[in-house]
Amino acid sequence: MKVKIDTKEMFHVMSIEETEISANMSAELMEIIQKTQEEDCKSIILNFHHVQQTNADLVSALEQIHQMQYGQKKSFVICELSATVKNQLKLNEDSAVLHTTPTESEAWDIVQMEEIERELGLED
Repeated sequence: MKVKIDTKEMFHVMSIEETEISANMSAELMEIIQKTQEEDCKSIILNFHHVQQTNADLVSALEQIHQMQYGQKKSFVICELSATVKNQLKLNEDSAVLHTTPTESEAWDIVQMEEIERELGLED
């Protein structure tokens, strides 16, 4: 699986450079994220700009990543999901479990706002 990792001060932007994510790639994505977090634990923005096809198994992996990140007091935001991928993952704007944004810039904003909330002791 091709994943481009752009490291910022507070977070990693992980851009999936595949057009399709199969079931075995979901596990591979988990391994990549876990390895990255072992080396430098930061919030994660997962960019799906190139992804056009996926499977429902990916939701479970994304939920695990979400739990892992928030358990470590870090953020996890998914951005640039196509309408097709949202539909395949059965995600919508009202999804209570996963944070999704239309653009990477908005994902940056969420990560930064959540970091400020943590610093002020306002997180749940």
